[in-house]
Amino acid sequence: MSNMMGFLARRFIAGGNFEEALEEIRRLNSMNITTTVDVLGENVNSQVEAKAKANSYIDALGKINSTGVNSHVSLKLTQMGLDISDEFCFENVSRILAAALKYENFVRVDMEGSNYTQRTLELVHRWHESFPNMGIVIQSMLLRSEDDVKELNRRKIPVRLCKGAYKEPPSIAFRDKRDVNENYLKLMRILLSEGTYPAIATHDQVMVDATIDYASQNGIGSDQFEFQMLYGIRRSLQQQIAQDGFRMRIYVPFGTHWFPYYYRRLRERKENIFFILKNLVRH
Repeated sequence: MSNMMGFLARRFIAGGNFEEALEEIRRLNSMNITTTVDVLGENVNSQVEAKAKANSYIDALGKINSTGVNSHVSLKLTQMGLDISDEFCFENVSRILAAALKYENFVRVDMEGSNYTQRTLELVHRWHESFPNMGIVIQSMLLRSEDDVKELNRRKIPVRLCKGAYKEPPSIAFRDKRDVNENYLKLMRILLSEGTYPAIATHDQVMVDATIDYASQNGIGSDQFEFQMLYGIRRSLQQQIAQDGFRMRIYVPFGTHWFPYYYRRLRERKENIFFILKNLVRH
């Protein structure tokens, strides 16, 4: 397993620190592709560690500003102390948001498993009142997501739409892949028509084409939304989207905590294993 994990890390992780990731950010920027960086880690139970992780993001934001690269940041709330308390997490992440606001940058709050969905949304609603430079992720696999998207649109909070990679019970999530895809397309249309600069996060060519077609048919300019993909996955498609004049942003993870990140994802759902293996042979 460790050999497999090391191979995955080289393909899908941009480096062990920001300086190593910076080389990849510059390479992507040179192809007219922007990025959002993620300091790997999750489920922190120590206030000292959670504050240190927040400091890593503040440091990354400073380096993004000083180097002039085009990159946002993305973070997980369990890494910022959500398992400690909502209030501690709120204060800890507020420090990152304040730094991002100073540097005129943007912070995306990743969505984790359904046990955290409501708390994450409530915190993001609070943050957005003071920090308009932030957004959230919504998963089309969850039954509640249409209502969540409509409320986020009402609040003018930018949404990154993804399908979802967590194992969820059928009482709260679509089980059939076709249903997940149909809901994704439905939410994509709502976001493009009513949302605030949505990010359409998909590696599925069908979803990409459907998004472009809907935007074209409804007079939605290519500057009103962006596509997002993971680092190391569908690289040729990433380049093609950018070359076709659409905005393309890559989620670039870096750090030393790559093993638990991938092991947890691969162990959780067999679909994640198939997704990774399929994309190892794609360019």
